[in-house]
Amino acid sequence: MDAYVDRKRIDDSPKVTTDSSTILETDESNVQQKDITETMNILAGGTAVLNDDVQRLSSESLQQSLLIEMSSQNLKALKTSCEESKNFMDALSTNMSILQQDCFSLKQKIEESQSISYDGTLLWKISNVQEKMTDAQSERQVSIYSPPFYSSPTGYKMCARVYFYGDGNARRTHMSLFFVLMRSAHDVLLSFPFTYKVTFCLFDQTGEQQHVIDTFRPDPKSSSFQKPQCDMNIASGIPKFVQLDKIQQPNSRYVKENVMFIRVMVDFANLNKTMLPYAVSLNPGLPIYCQQRLIQQRAQLQSQKISETTPMNNHLNTNGNSSTE
Repeated sequence: MDAYVDRKRIDDSPKVTTDSSTILETDESNVQQKDITETMNILAGGTAVLNDDVQRLSSESLQQSLLIEMSSQNLKALKTSCEESKNFMDALSTNMSILQQDCFSLKQKIEESQSISYDGTLLWKISNVQEKMTDAQSERQVSIYSPPFYSSPTGYKMCARVYFYGDGNARRTHMSLFFVLMRSAHDVLLSFPFTYKVTFCLFDQTGEQQHVIDTFRPDPKSSSFQKPQCDMNIASGIPKFVQLDKIQQPNSRYVKENVMFIRVMVDFANLNKTMLPYAVSLNPGLPIYCQQRLIQQRAQLQSQKISETTPMNNHLNTNGNSSTE
């Protein structure tokens, strides 16, 4: 009996062991499955978070793309605006330059109109002589015109023209000075051809009275002195007025502080030739009526001297003839 019991016990022992192993495996499987489930749950949660992040980043990326596109459009518009502003500023600068030139020209015209002479004389102040000489030498601008002047408020209109580096055969050796007859509103009432003597005077600014003075009488057959058919007749005058070295030398008596003074006088009174140097060299600061009176007094004095000298010469000639006989 005991032997049977023992065998029975022995026979049943492996079966218990097998059941325990199965239980252990089942528990391990459950644990692993639980771990896997938890892991999957974690991964699922992470995937959801990633999906949310992807969706958020996609939305942000779209917004950034829109912002970049808007910025690009704004930048393009700003560039266009800058170009338009630059073009506007360039146009404004050009207009300002033109306006400044117009203002300068208007200022010159106003100054000229305020200093217009109506007595047949012109005192012409020429500034920046050295620059004008350089322009004439390089042929950038070979000549300049003076402001106009008149013989009377309803008389002849005239001006002077100077070639600083000479004209024609006088180029590079002399300064040329010419007289120009201009068209005026009263030409139909005036007498032509123009036949009055014209005297030029380049002032000595040292006070030593070594003026350069020259005179010419118009040729009545020349077209320069017929009634003007356009704004200006052809200039005519004295090509070899003064040698260039006299005005180009350092400390020239005729150019001081880069300024030159030229006087033009039209002789409507038919003064004696000996009177012209005196007339053109009178102090220009004196009123016109004073200058005219001084000229008349000088002319009368000369006439008186001539009258006094003539009888004496006749007396000497008479005595000489009688002694010869």
